[in-house]
Amino acid sequence: MTDEKKRDLTTLPHVPKFADEQPSIPRLLHDWTEEEPSTGLADTLAMPPPAQHSKGRTRALLTVISGPGAGRAFSVKHGETLLGRGKEADVRVDDAGASRLHARISSLDETDYLLEDLESTNGTFIDGKRVTRVKLNSGDRIHIGPNVSVSFAILDSQAEMLTHQLYESAMRDPLTRTYNRRYFVERMASELAFAQRHSGQLALIMFDIDRFKQINDRYGHMAGDEVLREVSSLVARMIRAEDVFARFGGEEFVLLVRGIEHHNVGRFAERIRTAIEKLEIAAEGSVLRTTVSGGYVSLNELPDDSRTIEILIRTADERLYCAKAAGRNRTSGSS
Repeated sequence: MTDEKKRDLTTLPHVPKFADEQPSIPRLLHDWTEEEPSTGLADTLAMPPPAQHSKGRTRALLTVISGPGAGRAFSVKHGETLLGRGKEADVRVDDAGASRLHARISSLDETDYLLEDLESTNGTFIDGKRVTRVKLNSGDRIHIGPNVSVSFAILDSQAEMLTHQLYESAMRDPLTRTYNRRYFVERMASELAFAQRHSGQLALIMFDIDRFKQINDRYGHMAGDEVLREVSSLVARMIRAEDVFARFGGEEFVLLVRGIEHHNVGRFAERIRTAIEKLEIAAEGSVLRTTVSGGYVSLNELPDDSRTIEILIRTADERLYCAKAAGRNRTSGSS
């Protein structure tokens, strides 16, 4: 984002209801959070990383094939895999049509899997037919309630890994390896729905690298790319596993945090700013320094009828511009 032109918020993509799990990163916030936030919606439809298998071994995979999150794939555990909306589930489905514990997949061996409905409210279906207990075949289409549709497939280990890698590549910014705008908006929709349903705390921090064009003009675009990578890497080391960090466009980044009191959100935004200010970046034979300006907003600041993705982003964006107008290298939020 440049100082001269604000973003057109009408271009936000359709936002689905699913969320995905942020990879684990070091937790460095214990000295500013009042307590550990509850896990809540950490990993909607999220599974552990695929296990390593010897060549030729097979593994079952669930892939979202319709609705929000299409393309997301989840490895089925050996033994028992629970699907549902509750935190007890192995595969989290943040959808109002799913029960807390909706269905179970049991592995009998490497090629035999059993699907059982756990007395769900809206039912479990295979290819449109409601089922209570059925053996799964590779290629079956499973409906978890009325909205979530996934396919079941038995693949070899190489195909499984490729499926995960393709989705991961589609969700990451290729330069910084942060999440991209599409993923962030999808995840924000899920986090916002969860926070409103459970009266939870949710906040958005938006920051922009100051005078980034001057870096490109003076040192070249390769140096500018290195600044983006180093700033992203620093922030990634400062956030918790449940926070969502993404490149929103150009030199602008966004961070979604939950379970944190508003005054602590401001402290965290300041911590990020001061850490970036101290960062030394080696690029093109020089040691570069940069600063950022940021804006932050908490969900509980807003009236009930204004708690939308668009208003949260617009409010953080406006506060970011206030920080720039006040001299840059600062953060802005309500008191």
